[in-house]
Amino acid sequence: MTSDYTNSQPPHALIQTIITSYGDGHHDAPQGDALRVDTRPLRNPPDDPTVRTRMLHSNGLDPEVRAYVLGTPGAERLIERSTRRALALLQQATDGRRVDIHVVCGGGRHRSVAVAEEVAERLRAAGVGVEVEHRHISQPILT
Repeated sequence: MTSDYTNSQPPHALIQTIITSYGDGHHDAPQGDALRVDTRPLRNPPDDPTVRTRMLHSNGLDPEVRAYVLGTPGAERLIERSTRRALALLQQATDGRRVDIHVVCGGGRHRSVAVAEEVAERLRAAGVGVEVEHRHISQPILT
């Protein structure tokens, strides 16, 4: 398993949420209880012939890819709903338990990564300690 980590929290911040992006096509989904966010209904950048060539060599951390994914109809609603659900679960976790979030797309390089990063930014803005793992970001594009 190849993992790239993004974490803008200071080292002393309490991690309350771990967000894992992954691709369902790799058949090794993260295990455990988690809020699952399915980004597969959103436009897949490599499937769009107008941007395919550029998108094949990038991922959801690239600003152009992120803007493309977040500009997809339904993306804002999905992100807002997921953020609200995570915050509600965190309020219920009064015993200090972590609330994990698993964000899935087909290959784990574009949609899940962009959405995971956006949810993480919104949770951080709400004062939540977040760590993000991109499980399949370095894997080849799945056909």
